[in-house]
Amino acid sequence: MELKGQGAIVTGAASGIGREVARLLAEEGANVAAFDRDGAGARAIAAEIEGHAFEVDVRDGDAVAHATTAAAEKLGDLSILVNNAGSGDLRPMHTVDDRLWHRLIDVNLSGVHYGMRSAIPVMLEAGRGAVVNLASLSGISPTRNEAPYSAAKAGVIALTSSGALEYGPTVRVNCVAPGFVRTALTAIWEDHPDAFAPIREAIPLQRIGEAREIAELVLFLCSDRSSYITGQTIVIDGGLSLPQAGTDAALSRLFDKLQG
Repeated sequence: MELKGQGAIVTGAASGIGREVARLLAEEGANVAAFDRDGAGARAIAAEIEGHAFEVDVRDGDAVAHATTAAAEKLGDLSILVNNAGSGDLRPMHTVDDRLWHRLIDVNLSGVHYGMRSAIPVMLEAGRGAVVNLASLSGISPTRNEAPYSAAKAGVIALTSSGALEYGPTVRVNCVAPGFVRTALTAIWEDHPDAFAPIREAIPLQRIGEAREIAELVLFLCSDRSSYITGQTIVIDGGLSLPQAGTDAALSRLFDKLQG
């Protein structure tokens, strides 16, 4: 029960990584407020973990502020914020219209800013806090046809660094950058295993990650076990970022040929 008595907000808590984070924080004793634009989903996870549900679209800064204030009152404490809500899209950069651009930037980047802007003053007043922002490996090494998403996630990494500089020592701010993780967004892997086989083969651990594994890292960064860590972006990708694209595969084939 590492987090007993602590109040936590998790955005995008209705599904995927956010749902597992909410579950794990609750298992460790935290009182959790589940934020999600899917109100029914937020209520479902809140009921499961005996938490509180808030139907919130993180693109709306005022709505995030109001929900944060209400959550802090219900929780009786707000010392943890996990900015997990996100949205993606795949298409060439030149085909991204203004509406899609703003949706991706607003959900993935502005939503993180609104969350920090609303929660950190409460943490400063209380004298402690830990913020964990969910970025992506794409924010470090952009993926083809994900330009707005990659740009937003790179911005999350920058916001994390700025937050750590501005609000230490009272509030620690860190970032988690997952690679491929099994969620509803990656369900297409199951439908087209052959198409995604090269990616799986390029991952040194030879599999995609599980949402629970990401949640375990988030828990560590929320807890006192990481008390001397702030301003960091931790990649959790099974080693996918290690191989050099193209070069690693070519050298592997050459090695096999020479050994044969």
